Amino acid sequence: MGIHKTQSTDAAMAAILKELQERSARFSAAKSGDSEEKADYDCPTCKDQLGYLEDRDGYEVWVRCKCVEWRRIRKLMNSSDITAEFEKLQFKSFIKEGKPDVIADAYECAVDYYKDFENIRGGRKNSMALLGQPGSGKTHLLTAVANKLIKSNNVPVQYFPYVEGFNDLKDDFDKLEEKLKRMKEVDVLFIDDLFKPVHTNTKEGRMKKPRATEWQVEQTYSVINYRYLNHKPVLISSELDIEELVDIDEALGTRIYEMCSDYIVIIKGDRMLLNHRLAGLRNG
Repeated sequence: MGIHKTQSTDAAMAAILKELQERSARFSAAKSGDSEEKADYDCPTCKDQLGYLEDRDGYEVWVRCKCVEWRRIRKLMNSSDITAEFEKLQFKSFIKEGKPDVIADAYECAVDYYKDFENIRGGRKNSMALLGQPGSGKTHLLTAVANKLIKSNNVPVQYFPYVEGFNDLKDDFDKLEEKLKRMKEVDVLFIDDLFKPVHTNTKEGRMKKPRATEWQVEQTYSVINYRYLNHKPVLISSELDIEELVDIDEALGTRIYEMCSDYIVIIKGDRMLLNHRLAGLRNG
């Protein structure tokens, strides 16, 4: 009985090895100078087979190709809804020089949050918010955090631009529950420009009115409350400060504050100094 088992195992291993050898031979048959065939593969090393046979001390060993790592990262990036342009936003490209101290504070807060993430991700205060002045780099810094979490920590992130995101939800109502479920359950949710206000000039001065319909507040609360109860991190940028968020909905605003209280910066001051997009106008 034991002999039969050994023979069966040997036969199975031989069959597997033969299949791998044949596969490797087929891969090797492709001419390296044939650019047209090369173009058919994302990875010319393994010909998109995720691995290849390699001779090691007389034994043929199936080696996992390095492309597996970048394929995994690409899959996470694609599912995140972070655009190719936003994927370029990194900590090293953020401009702090010549800016007020609060901009450096925001940068340090983002870096500290990323460094602390693995230790805090399951706790109550596991989230981050950058609030206040538009054009001050809030989206850049939080996107840099998201990119690092995806590429270095293998953490799935969902990017949700508030205005465009809710327009899409209304236009695709049949998939509302599916999309909200994704926002609730993904490892990290990044809400960009939460309740982005409309600015108008009045006799009393420049006023801002948050985009916060009853339906939008209800859906946002359902997402934030689920994540609050299940200790799931959120990244939030908004032109509104905490008091203004609380004014929109107290239960929602206080949950956001509690989750982000260890990693929050409110950016206020001279917009000509704080707004990166006005730098050219100021220098001119």
